[in-house]
Amino acid sequence: MKPTIKFSVISPVYGAATILPELINRITIVLAKITDNYEVILVEDNSPDNSWEIIKQLSKMNDHIIGLHLSRNFGQQNALNAGFDFATGDYIVTLDCDLQDEPENIILLYNKALEGYDVVFAGRLERQDSFLKIAASKLFYQILGYLTETEQDYSIANFTLYNKKAVEAMSKIGDYQRYYPMLNRWIGYRTIKIPVKHAARKDQKTSSYSFKKRIKLAFNTIIAFSDKPLRLVLKFGILLVLSSLVLAMTLVIRYFVLGQNVSGWLSVFLSIWLLAGIMIIILGLIGIYLGKIFEKVKGRPTYLVSEQTSRKQE
Repeated sequence: MKPTIKFSVISPVYGAATILPELINRITIVLAKITDNYEVILVEDNSPDNSWEIIKQLSKMNDHIIGLHLSRNFGQQNALNAGFDFATGDYIVTLDCDLQDEPENIILLYNKALEGYDVVFAGRLERQDSFLKIAASKLFYQILGYLTETEQDYSIANFTLYNKKAVEAMSKIGDYQRYYPMLNRWIGYRTIKIPVKHAARKDQKTSSYSFKKRIKLAFNTIIAFSDKPLRLVLKFGILLVLSSLVLAMTLVIRYFVLGQNVSGWLSVFLSIWLLAGIMIIILGLIGIYLGKIFEKVKGRPTYLVSEQTSRKQE
């Protein structure tokens, strides 16, 4: 007899119209082995293709499917946020729509969760991505780990299983800038990573997550989760002040003790530009943090749903 637990699967959708039927088919086959009580939430992040039309068709054929159409492109992390808000399962799984996260591995994550873990990460074995994408990912996590003073694992992405308690804990975090690979560590619940196979993209398309978008995500994540850049700037300022004092003492000794001529215009010129550069950097960094505070206090939602397919009647 199957357990009475409810499962929710959340998948942000962008530029994957041709993959969606296979994605749903594989997810439903896997979930049917676990429970008859499940929902698949497809969050269409204002994709440029006809993904939303496909989602509506799939929802009509399968009342376990819930489609959310966002009013504009809010980004993958905010699409996940929308899915979490609508999910009602005892266990919630998030995975990408491109089938590089293989739905069949949901059972592996669930079996590990039954051992008492609140969050189970899927660690990607032998990532099926380009060399540049893997290298950029490693660099991003190294910088993120250094600036946030946390341990980061580049093999972990969005393929994760949560129990309801962990999702409720993350929902209490009021951050405007959301990055779930950081949030699910911040809550501090019992977590574990298990290795899973990482598949090549089914439709042979390149990821819609451009280099520019990755840089923006990295920048926003670092600012949202760390004040270390401010502390580094303070240390840099102190170092420059000490260096300036040492240089000033050197010039004094050269002029008064050794009787050497010192170029006054050069020292003044360099000092002015050095100090101006330092002040601009500091003010710019403070301005960035103030800008993030401004975004937060406005209280704008992280997403807006313009259309929704009907939820299965309980």
